[in-house]
Amino acid sequence: MVILRIREVPKPAYRHLRFVPAVAALLAFLAVAAGQQPAGFRFVILGDRTGETVPGVFAQTLREATARNPAFLVGVGDTIQGLNDETSEAEWREAEDLLAPYRRYRLYLAPGNHDIWSERSAALFQKYTGHPTHYSFDYEEAHFIILDNSRSDQFSADELAFLEDDLRTHAAQPLKFIVSHRPGWILNVMIKDPDFPLQQLAKKYGVKYVIAGHLHALIHGEIEGVTYLSVPSSGGHLRAGGKYEDGSFFGYTVVEARAGEATFQFRELNSPYGKGRVTPLQEWGTSGLADAARKTAR
Repeated sequence: MVILRIREVPKPAYRHLRFVPAVAALLAFLAVAAGQQPAGFRFVILGDRTGETVPGVFAQTLREATARNPAFLVGVGDTIQGLNDETSEAEWREAEDLLAPYRRYRLYLAPGNHDIWSERSAALFQKYTGHPTHYSFDYEEAHFIILDNSRSDQFSADELAFLEDDLRTHAAQPLKFIVSHRPGWILNVMIKDPDFPLQQLAKKYGVKYVIAGHLHALIHGEIEGVTYLSVPSSGGHLRAGGKYEDGSFFGYTVVEARAGEATFQFRELNSPYGKGRVTPLQEWGTSGLADAARKTAR
């Protein structure tokens, strides 16, 4: 279920669905206690909707992504075009209208630079998403931390403090994801340099996946067992020439989580915005498919 303006959601449905993650976590615990492996679950990651938006793309992304029957949706930010306090609330209402047919899916949004740029825009983000600018949640055996780097490429000291405290509190969860908008880690990943605070915390507390957007293109790298991803666009204009093999395409990411691991599948939109190509994570590198092919050949 998508929770945006909570006052508009029927109370019985909201009361029921808000406890779904807690119930799922309890069932997973009981299954483990009984010697059974959790069945696992599927969720979808949505890329940027805006940033010189291409009309029609996000609506098609939602249709195709929800057809995969995910447990919930995670968005990496840039839900509105924003950057103007006078028009931003109307833009959030427009986003609500697009999301209205999918209210049965919970939506966890990270704040992007097009979502938050001022105190008023930060307040509107919280009003329409139903979440603070940083927060976390559990689903079965997985823990998700949503961070705010909407106004800076790097995380502030307060944001890193929140991250460490949250990771410490949820250390027992076997599968952990960090989600934010800007991939401030990109240079470190490209040169394989682990000497930065986010990586140090991820390694210390067993985070396996760090996910961002902002670039409107797919980039994948690994450092010391931590997977870093910048996911493709779900509506913002394409950069880098719009070539699939360069990771520049409209699409979404399907994640299957089970037994403390996750597998990623990147799905390009069907016509008219793509060719419906599907490629697993391991075939992508920091420079797209060609980069991964070169690594495989070595």
